Parts: sequence; C-alpha cells; structure tokens
Amino acid sequence: MFSFTLGSLLLSQSLIANELNYRDQAQLHQIAKAVSAERIGQDIQTLVNFGTRHTLSETQSPTRGIGAARRWIKAEFERISKQCGGCLEVIEVSDVISGEKRIPNPTEVVNIIAIQRGAVEPNRMVMMSGDIDSRVSDVMDFTSDSPGANDNASGVAGTLEAARVLSQYRFNGSIVYAALSGEEQGLFGGKILAAYAKKQGWQVHGVLNNDMIGNITGINGVTDNTTARIFSEGTRVTETKEQARVRRFTGGEVDSASRNLARYIDTIADRYIPNLDTMLVYRLDRFGRGGHHRPFNDAGFSAVRIMETNEHYDRQHQDLRTENGRVYGDTIDGVDFDYAAKLTALNAVSMASMAWAPAPPTAVKISGAVEASTHFTWQQSSDPTIAGYRIYWRYTSEPQWQFSRDVGKVNQAILENIVIDNYTFGVAAISQDGLESPVVFPGDVGAFE
Repeated sequence: MFSFTLGSLLLSQSLIANELNYRDQAQLHQIAKAVSAERIGQDIQTLVNFGTRHTLSETQSPTRGIGAARRWIKAEFERISKQCGGCLEVIEVSDVISGEKRIPNPTEVVNIIAIQRGAVEPNRMVMMSGDIDSRVSDVMDFTSDSPGANDNASGVAGTLEAARVLSQYRFNGSIVYAALSGEEQGLFGGKILAAYAKKQGWQVHGVLNNDMIGNITGINGVTDNTTARIFSEGTRVTETKEQARVRRFTGGEVDSASRNLARYIDTIADRYIPNLDTMLVYRLDRFGRGGHHRPFNDAGFSAVRIMETNEHYDRQHQDLRTENGRVYGDTIDGVDFDYAAKLTALNAVSMASMAWAPAPPTAVKISGAVEASTHFTWQQSSDPTIAGYRIYWRYTSEPQWQFSRDVGKVNQAILENIVIDNYTFGVAAISQDGLESPVVFPGDVGAFE
C-alpha cells in the first residue's frame, strides 16, 4: 500500500477505493432471483412454433407468420398488465415501409410496445428490446421455416419475462418493453420507435437491446455460460463539428452516454448477477455488423447491445439443413434457457436500478485548467427523491470508475488538489435509498439528454 497527500488530507490507495460507497439493494437481488428460465423457454418455444416470423411473412394466419407472432406478444403483454392491475400501456407503433432493397413492396412494420409509467417522472424512460422477426439464408425468403430461436426469440422472451417481473413493482421513472419488427430487413422497427420516442418527447436515458442472449457454445469451440458482451458506441454519431472540436481538447472519446450506460450495466452484473462477468466492447456492434440499438444511437439516445460472448454462425441466418454431417439452423435445441434467464436478469435489475434512481444529472460542466483543483457545476434537479450527488473519477486509461466522493445536495463542487489533467471525471445523482444514476461525463459528449 502507498499513500500520498492531497492538500492536508492523507489518503491511502485502499481508502480511496472504499470511497466508492454503494448501498446494497435487497429488492434488486429479489428481482434477479424472480426471473424464470422455464417461462423464458416456454416463450421461445411459442415463438418458434409460428414457423417463420419474417417481416414479409404471413400476417392473417392465426398460427403462422409474423402477424400471429405479433398478436401473441401483444396478448401476452396485455395478460401481464391485467395481473398488475393495468400497469402496462400496450400499444402498436408502426409504419408502412416500401421501396427499400429488403422491403420493396409496401409492408406494415409493427412494433409491440408495453409502457410501465413511472410515478415521479413518467416521461423519463429506460427501455429493453428484442426483435420479433427471423430469417434464413436468403434474406428475402419469407416462406421457408425460420425458427429464429436464439436470433431473436430469446431477446423477445427475455423482454416479456422482464415485464412479468418488474410489473410487480412501482418505479419513479418509466420502463418500456419493446418487441421490434423489421430488424433483419434494415433495422426498421428501431427507426420507427426512435422517431416515435422523439415525437412523444420521451427522455430516453437508456436502450438495452437484446439480440441473441441464449447461445453458450460458439463456433470457436468454446462453451461459456458465465460471460456476456455489452457493445457501446464512443462519440455520438450526431456530434457536431463544434462538439468534436471541443472534445479534441477535453477528451471523452470513451465516455459517451452509451459508454457510461454500459459501465453502469457492467457494475450491476458484478453486484447482483451471480456467475456473470460482462465484457465492455468499445465498438457500436460486432465488427462491421449492426443491431437494433443503432437507430436509437442515430437519434442521439444512449443505447447498447447486450448479447452472448461466443456466437455460433451455423445457427444464424441459415436454412434448416444438414451438410456433410454439419447441422445448420437456429433451432431451440441451441438455446440455453438458464443463460437466457441470467442475461434477462441483468436487464431487469439494470432497468429497475435506473428507474428507481434519479435521472442522470444535466448540464454537467467541468473546469480547472492550469489549476491545482477541479471544479464542477450541474443543474440541480427538482426530483424529491434525490439525496445528493457523487463525483467519480478514474485514470484515463482505466475502463471503470475507480474513485468517488459524495458532495451532498448541491449544484457545484470542488475536488481540492485533484488535477484535471490526470483523470477522467463524471457526476451521478443519488437517491435517498442509495440508488444512483449512470455517471455523466461533463459537456455535450457525456450528456444523457
């Protein structure tokens, strides 16, 4: 152990680490335990039984195609809502798409959305999403059987299960459960919902997109049910030239709102999800590929992708077949329900924590160039649940926050003799119950609004 002097205060390395004061939340442990692998497995099987859920597939049949799948999902959300006394607002958010490479003819792309309104800030949202649609090798083949068990019945089943569990609680902020369509044809469901959210004026502080959360055996031969990946973009794609110019001199390339959302979820995994280690991947998505969180990033929202660590490409976007003894196709026998439940629990606990916690601080600013100390200001919220604010900092090369200090219910603070040049900083809001918001990096780069 080493020690050093900051002003007149002698701090040891262990003492600084202990400043990361966090009050363990019994309810979050209860939420994690309430997620059922059995129910998730049943929902995946139901979705597989629709034969195909291709965006261009049958919509009138009661048993086959994406229309039947959508109606079942909507009925399931409505059943969940009935059990919680009507706590969910179940709606369809849709648009007609045509003239696109993968949707050449007019096609209604329909998202099924359930909104659990918050009691204090109903317009503040955190969202979990999964994709309804499935596909085979030919992206335009809408008639062949396409089970889509892992890609992405697992994400929809997880979203339904999160709704079952979280609908038993009341939150300060709102939670949105989204079953999105049109992902395989060009991320159209996400585009439609992101535009709807903007039109409604939703304050979307986090989108947790779940795409393939049930496979534990990769094409690389690795079987692993203890890790998951969280993909997050760096700087916002909506960044202006002036914002980029400021960032060049102040930093923040790895501290966008999406990155700090990912850090938040990673910390939740460490605290509340046994035998799960999440990997922060500093990339929008897998190399050169895309997912349904991207339309929300494109709209300027904080959004990440949560998924398995080791993918099996023989089980993605494949016709059902066997060639030379090698089996292809996304069938339910390739899904591990316990693992899907583990990742669903991660989502549920992360959303519950954010929805109970105050909103991330706004208008966070920092100064201290050519000074011995670092100065912070932010807009103090009128949220009655806020107990105070916590300043975080870390070495610029570190992936997670290392040090913190509670500064009370104020709108400005100074870290004496902590030099701005040596660290990356952020501010979080803390509730009276000890729950905290994601950390906000100062300036436009890190803002959640």
